[in-house]
Amino acid sequence: MMTDFFFKLRKASVPVTLTEFLILLEALSQRVTAHSIEEFYYLARAALIKDERHYDRFDQVFASHFKGLETLFDGLIGATVPLEWLHRLAELTLSEEDQQLIESMGGWEKLMETFAQRMAEQEGRHQGGHKWIGTAGTSPYGAYGYNPEGIRIGQDTSRHRRAVKVWDRREFRNLDDTVELGTRNIKIALRRLRRFAREGAAEELDLDDTIRSTARNAGWLDLKMVPERHNAVKVLLFLDVGGSMDDHIRACEELFSAARSEFKHLEYFYFHNMVYEGLWKDNRRRYTEKIDTMTVLHTFSQDYKLILVGDATMSPYEITYPGGSVEHFNPEAADVWMSRLLAAWPRAIWLNPQSQNRWSYIPSIQMTRELMSDRMYPLTLEGLEQGIRVLQRSR
Repeated sequence: MMTDFFFKLRKASVPVTLTEFLILLEALSQRVTAHSIEEFYYLARAALIKDERHYDRFDQVFASHFKGLETLFDGLIGATVPLEWLHRLAELTLSEEDQQLIESMGGWEKLMETFAQRMAEQEGRHQGGHKWIGTAGTSPYGAYGYNPEGIRIGQDTSRHRRAVKVWDRREFRNLDDTVELGTRNIKIALRRLRRFAREGAAEELDLDDTIRSTARNAGWLDLKMVPERHNAVKVLLFLDVGGSMDDHIRACEELFSAARSEFKHLEYFYFHNMVYEGLWKDNRRRYTEKIDTMTVLHTFSQDYKLILVGDATMSPYEITYPGGSVEHFNPEAADVWMSRLLAAWPRAIWLNPQSQNRWSYIPSIQMTRELMSDRMYPLTLEGLEQGIRVLQRSR
């Protein structure tokens, strides 16, 4: 298998040498990687590829040659029975036809009103059924069942991503701004937003002025210093985390890491689904160290460029209704806060990691695009370049 992989790379014009191939085999014999197809991929790429220009061709050959290997690894090595299987008494599984037959409660107000009634009336645990708060049913309230518009209670992770509110305290992790793999092209795209200026203390040699001054001094050395050139562009980065954004952590980390290295004047904040009255800098302390959004609006001047990153995939209630947030009661709707953000920083774009061919099928994405005056772009290199061009025109 490995020998065929080597020759396929050569056939695809990837300049792989026999020495590099032997290094990879030696690393495998020393068990440098665990039983993970992802770790093997990065080991093989590090050993065999010397130039980033060949990454794409390497990926194509790797995906073609080792197709199906990931399933083999996942199924045969390190398999464990999930703990929740032992604790969960039942879980509802429905066909697509069955799911389409289940009706929603008829709106946000009705859903919340009925929930309050159930809380007042219910006295014990329920499993199955379509009314009470419980598990493995079609009720809008509970866990491990199905309802097209419900409140998820006591479930560790999302299954259908249809809940309009989550009655649990969920923990998100911070994005890693040290991620470097795959960030090079993102950095190149972000560099289009550069505007250099010399600021601060004079600590860099100005060679041309030094030569001119020395000549005017009849050869006596006259050093001239200038402040170092920095990218003067100011950027506010608002990052959606948790929930459906867990599928896009890698792409967001690469963007975050590239932005941290490219912009001297960068401020970032986290939010979940939509921006409401509170933001935070550390996901581990998001309940105890929230920053008032109004404070952020009054802190950063209008010369900042705003980049929001999120999949905009949520219940429409979260955008248009007070109290519509999936996690807390928000006194004002998200569309009110979005209008304030865009008034404070009119040079703004939204980057969406969700596949663009799905945008037209998700109502909340259409609503967010409308709020952004259609300045939403896919979180791809092409989409990033389109968004950067928009920010450039609004300097």
